[in-house]
Amino acid sequence: MLDGFQRLRSIVNDPALTPAQKAHALAVQAENLLAYPALDPETRDALDARIICDMYEGAAPYRPRYVLADFSVVLEKGSCWLELPPPETLDDALNTLMIAYHHVPSITGMPVYIGQLDALLLPFCAGVSDDELYSKIKRFWRYIDRVLPDAFLHANIGPTDNPVARAILRVDAELKQIAPNLTLFYDPAVSTEALLVQAVTNITECSKPHIANHPIHAATFDEAGYGIVSCYNALPLRGGASTLARVNLREVALRAKGIEHFLGELLPRYVETCFNLMQARIDYLFDESGFFESFLVTEGWIDRDRFTAMFGVFGMAEAVDILQGKAGLTGRYGHDQNANALGLRITEALAAMVEARPMRNVWRGRAMLHAQAGLSTDSETTPGIRIAYGTEPDPVAHVQALAPQHRYYASGVSEILTLDETVKANPAAVLQLCKGAFASGFREFTANVASNDLVRVTGYMIRLSDVARQDAGEGSRTNTTALGAEAARLTGILARKPRVVGQELDAGQRQ
Repeated sequence: MLDGFQRLRSIVNDPALTPAQKAHALAVQAENLLAYPALDPETRDALDARIICDMYEGAAPYRPRYVLADFSVVLEKGSCWLELPPPETLDDALNTLMIAYHHVPSITGMPVYIGQLDALLLPFCAGVSDDELYSKIKRFWRYIDRVLPDAFLHANIGPTDNPVARAILRVDAELKQIAPNLTLFYDPAVSTEALLVQAVTNITECSKPHIANHPIHAATFDEAGYGIVSCYNALPLRGGASTLARVNLREVALRAKGIEHFLGELLPRYVETCFNLMQARIDYLFDESGFFESFLVTEGWIDRDRFTAMFGVFGMAEAVDILQGKAGLTGRYGHDQNANALGLRITEALAAMVEARPMRNVWRGRAMLHAQAGLSTDSETTPGIRIAYGTEPDPVAHVQALAPQHRYYASGVSEILTLDETVKANPAAVLQLCKGAFASGFREFTANVASNDLVRVTGYMIRLSDVARQDAGEGSRTNTTALGAEAARLTGILARKPRVVGQELDAGQRQ
């Protein structure tokens, strides 16, 4: 086991890291040389045993995990701190955003949210032809990927059908970059069918965008709005999330005598330790770090009262199967009605506990339940409430198994439906699957196409060709390739079962 200074030296001497990657890794190690926020013994023990997890956010929370700056402020008013006048043209607006992004922190060292781009840019598009818009967006898209090369960085578009959204979808399918990640807000009352068709066609080409069920998300948040960031996390606009901690449901189930012991005694115990962990980190951020004294607050880019806490869970599939086994039942999660009902029962219990637990310095005074998408080191544990990799049923059965749980995970829940490459010739099937998922209550629709180089890991993107070079020791200019390569080795993401979308859709509609 390397000591602190040996770890620093190993980073400095790593030939596969760029200087910028070394600087970020060194900063993380330096932070972790500091004392951790004070925790009670039970919470400390649960964290050390990884029954609860702090997502390795660092020992001294000096910035929120996720920041969703309202970039309309700087586009409307400019910035005194950055000495930026209000932009007047599309070129000005794009340049202003490029500057602004570098001053919005997050856990990754880069922004995780770059805005509802079509709404931000449309006011500057008068007199701009479609060809000009395409050219400018393409340069902007390349800039983001080359200068902010992190796949957790996320853009939003929609729900309206407009020239900026169309240009972004065109460019994204053409360039097939890992950054930015992209979500389309879809609202059947506002969005056109043609826009959704373009989005699902893009999915067949580059596994992007996510498609968000906008009416469900909008009803969760207030009129100030929300954004989808990082993997697929729904959070308050002009705020974000101070922290994300999670409970490993598999580890809790392993310690349980049975289902009632799990639900009645152990789960409440570890839920409470997870709350203690989050509150200690939030207290440090708000009371000691000085973060909320920055120009981001004084100029109105963010509001300290709009930061939530994300209460994450993972390992639902393993927890249900373990508890089923302890009850002498053979049905497995994702395939058996009773097992799926147990998963829903666990989710309902979690939601009730989260709703009942007040927190300080948290938006609306309560955390938000989150189906956490996993870490690259989560071996033998399935992300969030997903069905275990390699055991997925057909797409319709897959959606039907998980849809009842989605309503409870207001800050993010997503299932990656891995589809056979035959969908490239039949994007209408993906369209039908997406609509069916939303009608069933899915908050988000996300799909990989098995033959694409660009694929989702947990929610962020990697290129398989980049992973091959990373594994060959050549490194990568993108910060998330190493995480994706590690996840491919340890968590079985490449074992997802590609499924043909076809006749089961008609069967599902008839049921």
